[in-house]
Amino acid sequence: MPKEHHYQLTVTWSGNRGSGTSGYGAYSRDHEIGGSQKRVSIPASSDAAFRGDSTRYNPEELLLASLSACHMLWVLHLCAEAGIVVTAYQDSPIGTMRENEDGSGEFTAVVLRPRMTITDGSSIEQARALHRQAHQMCFIARSVNFAVSHEPEIVVSARG
Repeated sequence: MPKEHHYQLTVTWSGNRGSGTSGYGAYSRDHEIGGSQKRVSIPASSDAAFRGDSTRYNPEELLLASLSACHMLWVLHLCAEAGIVVTAYQDSPIGTMRENEDGSGEFTAVVLRPRMTITDGSSIEQARALHRQAHQMCFIARSVNFAVSHEPEIVVSARG
């Protein structure tokens, strides 16, 4: 029988400028994402294209971060199990969202572009294969209805 896991956060709107949502331009899209066991909150807003604060994270960016982090955590797990030593990992994901004429929208694709440093040059192809396996295992990628691809770059460095 499959296990179930439950997740809960608190999203609190902090954008009331004194008159609430009395008009479309009267309120800020700012909000805080937190939880009872979290040390810090994430300052969030809508995308600047939708009257948001570009200095705060928006839901679209957080979706990219979720996909990227899930993939990374699986790759690190699989590499550790396979004996591949990873000493550095950074991703620069790119997402494409289409906005429809009625104001709705959806993501059409996300490309993960992880750059991973390993210590053994003979493990490059195995590391690439583990990226493919991680893609199949990632809970978030398996839950979305758009294409998620990955273009890993594997670098070798003997230094840890």
